[in-house]
Amino acid sequence: MNTSRIALVFPGQGSQAVGMGRLLSDAEPQARSVFERADRAVGFALSRTCFEGPEETLRLTAVTQPAILATSVACLEALAARAPAGWRGRIACAAGHSLGEYSALVAAGALDLEDAVRIVRRRGEYMQEAVPVGEGAMAAVLGMPLDEVRVLCHDAAEGDVLAPANLNAQDQTVVAGTARAVNRLVVLAKQRGARKTVLLPVSAPFHCDLMAPARDRLARDLSGLRLRDARFPVIVNVTARPETGAEVLRRSLLDQVTSPVRWVESVLRMKELRVDALVEVGPGRVLSGLAKRIVPDMPLFNIEDPASLRRTGDAIGPPPGVAA
Repeated sequence: MNTSRIALVFPGQGSQAVGMGRLLSDAEPQARSVFERADRAVGFALSRTCFEGPEETLRLTAVTQPAILATSVACLEALAARAPAGWRGRIACAAGHSLGEYSALVAAGALDLEDAVRIVRRRGEYMQEAVPVGEGAMAAVLGMPLDEVRVLCHDAAEGDVLAPANLNAQDQTVVAGTARAVNRLVVLAKQRGARKTVLLPVSAPFHCDLMAPARDRLARDLSGLRLRDARFPVIVNVTARPETGAEVLRRSLLDQVTSPVRWVESVLRMKELRVDALVEVGPGRVLSGLAKRIVPDMPLFNIEDPASLRRTGDAIGPPPGVAA
């Protein structure tokens, strides 16, 4: 199958696993080079943590965030080495889920890998330090539309912070807030007919007002970050709109810290842009699974290891009507 207009999507927190990127790094020099550059940028062997763990270290958000970003960019560069000439001209847009927005900006030429790895490490530190461990939580609510989840948050908050954080699919919303409020919501959701609720093993309650201290600290770093206009549109989390301007992208990175990830709208926007296929670039297939529920007719591919790299490279092929 040849595709002429491609959307790249990049995963975020929750995609980490010990061993991620290792097979691709061993097999592809371009991927290995990305990990080496990331190691130098952060000043420690980030790649070794990706490849070998330990798992408890990889779960720390200050390590998770640069690890996922480096792995995603390594996957992208491995694809670039195998794809036909001119394939980047067929990228209609990119998007990243939360942290993945930084990977999307690297892919679009708006942000350098080294700067991205350094700032997402600090982003992770700020997020971890914003809320004491155990005082915040996140939970996925399954089988309930967003409007009803919003009502649940209102009713369970009782004066605490509690809000939708990741609008992942039409019937899947992740909420974030204080642990007390999230636990109340889990009980209430069951009473009101949610198919399932799942407390998530996260180190901080992302994308809610509890992250305001992290947002304030990150603002200083983002103000000095070297950002360029993107070569192709990046659909940003906070508005689900395609953007290319450096200053709009900078503001979006700041606002996403306390704002929900509007993933359903982002994927629907790709369809509006007449994308022929969606390619998930990085560890796991979480975003592919969500996209299958949002736009069931969209062809999906992913890149996380040599086998998936070969499949996706073959699927992309040359544009229709052009000899390989």
